[in-house]
Amino acid sequence: MADGQKAVKRAKVKAAGGYERPPRAVYATDPARSRGRLHAEPESRTRNPFERDKDRIVHASAFRRLKGKTQVFVAHEGDHYRTRLTHSLEVAQIARSVARVMGLDDDLADALGIAHDLGHPPFGHTGEDVLDLCMDGYGGFDHNAQTLRVLTKLERKYPLFDGLNLTWETLEGVVKHNGPLVRYGATLADLPVAIQEYVATHDLELESWPGPEAQVAAHADDIAYNNHDIDDGLRAGLFTLAEIREEVPMVARVLDEVERDYPNLDEFRLSAETVRRLIGVWVDDLVWESSNRIAEANPKSVEDVRAAGKPLVGFSDEMNEHQAVLRRFLMQRMYRHWKVNRSRSHAKRLLRDLFELLLAEPELLPPGWQVGADGPKGQRTARRVCDYIAGMTDDYAIEEHRRLFNLPR
Repeated sequence: MADGQKAVKRAKVKAAGGYERPPRAVYATDPARSRGRLHAEPESRTRNPFERDKDRIVHASAFRRLKGKTQVFVAHEGDHYRTRLTHSLEVAQIARSVARVMGLDDDLADALGIAHDLGHPPFGHTGEDVLDLCMDGYGGFDHNAQTLRVLTKLERKYPLFDGLNLTWETLEGVVKHNGPLVRYGATLADLPVAIQEYVATHDLELESWPGPEAQVAAHADDIAYNNHDIDDGLRAGLFTLAEIREEVPMVARVLDEVERDYPNLDEFRLSAETVRRLIGVWVDDLVWESSNRIAEANPKSVEDVRAAGKPLVGFSDEMNEHQAVLRRFLMQRMYRHWKVNRSRSHAKRLLRDLFELLLAEPELLPPGWQVGADGPKGQRTARRVCDYIAGMTDDYAIEEHRRLFNLPR
């Protein structure tokens, strides 16, 4: 098939038409052989370690707050746009499905999809950029490192440890899902402080590639946000089907197929079916290309995947070219749209105001966020202020700014 949509046999199908789960691959991560948790705990009688990780993430306060954190739009701008919560669920669904087809551990892939955005601050990537600037001189801000901080420090529910005490494999996948962190001249000292501090006591082997489930989750993230941003952009009226058809050939081809199959379909159903099929195109390409890479590398264990020296899960060159075209379109027509720019500008000022005020007057922080004796150059106070702001939802940040900067009537 043309343009990356290869003939992929996703799973065996019985003669009667029933689904049969593919066998576990020898290079899949085995929960029975997990490297365990930093703090030893009795095993669950009803769940394997990766299922337990997933459940702990779902019950975390930080996960619930994702419902009020946005991808592109501010939370109050509409109920139908993606939030970090809905995006995380969509990533987890795609990662779980791809992992199952490839014979990998779908519970681990699911957990990584659910956890991957826990460190994002309010107002999407704009919030991350502002906090990184505010934290210049205090160790900076990185959403991936903040996710690790949430999972290992900021969630405080258990009597014997901070964080969720997740398995080594889940923490490794969260930190390294985009690849090794120590490579190409980069050293541990170049990494965010949160990562440096954690690996000093729990080595996540930052120089190697992650396991296959983490590699799947990283590409599931690409599939979810690329295609669902099309849906959100169309809903918001930032661009039209005619415009994306003209500028993005892969979308045009799928649109043509849908129109041939369903003549006179209304525009809402037309766009929904197009996005649904586009996700299938991306998934098929990911499974096909990854299967070819794995066949060539012939890993015999999950450790062989980590030691391969290159990713064994990924899109074809053809699909990467299509992805680049789509991202250029979305950057121009959506992420830099004048309406989005206005929201971004407002968010920048709001978060900068909050950070500067709370850093100068930390006694304004709620009691649970107060700090004791500070470290050198106010780093402890700055990090606590940053953690407090990073955990806010969009609406809470707006309301907190109103409380702190507007006199009550």
